[in-house]
Amino acid sequence: FDAAVAAPRGRACAPIARPREPHVVVAGAMGDSKRSFNEEMGFCKRESSTCYEIKQGFVPGMNVPGKFYVNEALERLVFDELRSFSRQSSNVGGFLPAIKQIGNVAALPGIVKYSIGLPDVHSGYGFAIGNVAAFDMGNPESVVSPGGVGFDINCGVRLVRTNLLLSDVLPVKERLAQSLFDHIPVGVGSQGIIPTRQQDLEEALQLGIDWSLREGYAWPEDKEHCEEYGRMLNADPNKVSSRAKKRGLPQLGTLGAGNHYAEIQVVDEIYDPFVAKKMGVDQKGQVCIMIHSGSRGLGHQVATDALVEMERAMARDNIRTNDRQLACARINSPEGDNYMKGMSAAANYAWVNRSSMTFLTRQAFAKVFNQSPEDLDMHVIYDVSHNIAKVEEHMVDGQCKQLLVHRKGSTRAFPPHH
Repeated sequence: FDAAVAAPRGRACAPIARPREPHVVVAGAMGDSKRSFNEEMGFCKRESSTCYEIKQGFVPGMNVPGKFYVNEALERLVFDELRSFSRQSSNVGGFLPAIKQIGNVAALPGIVKYSIGLPDVHSGYGFAIGNVAAFDMGNPESVVSPGGVGFDINCGVRLVRTNLLLSDVLPVKERLAQSLFDHIPVGVGSQGIIPTRQQDLEEALQLGIDWSLREGYAWPEDKEHCEEYGRMLNADPNKVSSRAKKRGLPQLGTLGAGNHYAEIQVVDEIYDPFVAKKMGVDQKGQVCIMIHSGSRGLGHQVATDALVEMERAMARDNIRTNDRQLACARINSPEGDNYMKGMSAAANYAWVNRSSMTFLTRQAFAKVFNQSPEDLDMHVIYDVSHNIAKVEEHMVDGQCKQLLVHRKGSTRAFPPHH
């Protein structure tokens, strides 16, 4: 299950790091007594040089074990975090270690097999960033949790190739960078230059990349290289609040702030020539563009609205979690259904947002090189999400099951022909 459904989220290049999200421990959420670091380590069993299992009992109520994958450097970081936590007074607030968060997710109702932490897992809101968890759709107790998706719904990464080489770009590097800044608004609260009316927003939330295609902001083949073909079919714009829509209306085609980027990159190494040739990224020194962004203020508001609803649903349905940031609702409850449909609409917004920025990137390059985007071979190689929950079928203990898979800071591991 873990190998089939998840892969670590990729990075643009070494200097770009993902900031940790602040996470405050709720007093008493982990119980009043604390174990020593050595006692905690008694629950962590090394399975291989890169994999640890977290045994049940590490935190209260675990329904399944946890697993996390690390190399030597990441292992040191993960356990140093746990060591620091173990030294704190039981009543002192602070950061909850990623390993504890993996354990808390393993205690959620309806989870199957494992709560998984992928390489570079680190503390997040409720779920750790890099946490993957699947819930059995056939189990009426199973839950959906916005903390397992994140506030930036369908934050994702898109790679666009060109037929340019580094030698073509270096003479115009500053002018090209300025052209990108001129075309793509950046920063907190930035507003887009893609003309968008209220009706356009409603349709974008429903149609995803199909709206971009209809309006001329995407190429037909772009859709073939997007996860879910750039559209979640169960989206319902009516489940997105007016406040979320108000925040999203002026932000279409904007990058945002934080760790988001639109970056000109260069191919350093080719590890699989056959696959590289298929993708059209087969020359050292070839120039590509990577765009990392999501659903902006709209997605953040969808998550915020859902958390408020779910706290009420938890009280009604007597759902208990180890951490209040793991607010959740039964998948088949009205609150769970509302979130799934609103989240899907926000995911569609994110695909439209990345498509709009791809359009603007193509315009920026065309202006500097005085060639059309088609002549520059500016095709989308892939567009994958790393903050999403989706209904999928997977084999679990020899049985095909329908699962709701939460991926936060992690992506699908797509085999060939996807």
